[in-house]
Amino acid sequence: MLRHGGKDIYRPIGMLLMTEKSVWEEFFDAHAPFYEENVFTKNTIQEVNFLTEELAVRDGGSILDVGCGTGRHSIELARRGYAVTGLDLSSEMLARAADAARSKEVNVQWVRSDAARFQLPDSYDGAICLCEGAFGLLGKGDDPIGQPLSILCNISRSLKPQAKAVFTVLNALASIRRNTNKDVEEGRFDPLTLVESSECAPRDGLPAVAVREKAFVPTEIVLLFRLAGMSVINIWGGTAGNWGRRPVDLDEMEIMVVACKTGEPLERDGARSS
Repeated sequence: MLRHGGKDIYRPIGMLLMTEKSVWEEFFDAHAPFYEENVFTKNTIQEVNFLTEELAVRDGGSILDVGCGTGRHSIELARRGYAVTGLDLSSEMLARAADAARSKEVNVQWVRSDAARFQLPDSYDGAICLCEGAFGLLGKGDDPIGQPLSILCNISRSLKPQAKAVFTVLNALASIRRNTNKDVEEGRFDPLTLVESSECAPRDGLPAVAVREKAFVPTEIVLLFRLAGMSVINIWGGTAGNWGRRPVDLDEMEIMVVACKTGEPLERDGARSS
């Protein structure tokens, strides 16, 4: 059960009502109480300043935050007068987001859903998908191209024509430079899909869980966005705490992508939507 404007609501959208938790849902449910202790969460005001400049959404316009986590960007955008929808897989992250929104007396519409499967009835003036909140996080059986493309297509379908979106994605240039032939031999890094497999504990005292994360090279990003009906405007360095309109550093963790909806995304059968 989520809350919107102080009222309890249910939103049966996309995969909102899910019976079996995925690896990442379990991970972030357990990590939620400690999420905002991460160093990359400490630059929210500066990041939202940057986002509002790039998105150029009119005052009071609508913004979709995919992989919103505990809602730090959603809440700050709502505080500035935007109509914000925050979508996340983790009910525990969303519960903390809803509590934070109430404490700051702002209204945000919270939706629990899988970013690769959601459908929303509204069209938005802008969108964000940041800090590995969704894009690049693969489930055990997810296809390394099909799953992120589904996320992009869903976001594109939710945008008005010419609306802009800002993403940060894992930097495959750094992954390639960091990993070794031994990592490839032992299954920790796949150089063909640019997927890293590791074990990570969601918090101290809990066992590590096996996770898969996909990084991206810039040319791949341009192609995937094009298939989703979006044109890439800029690719910049996007590591948290060091956002800027600057070239990508080969060794930084994330790449920033600024895109605009200029067409229609592929349908699930690979055809263009009409």
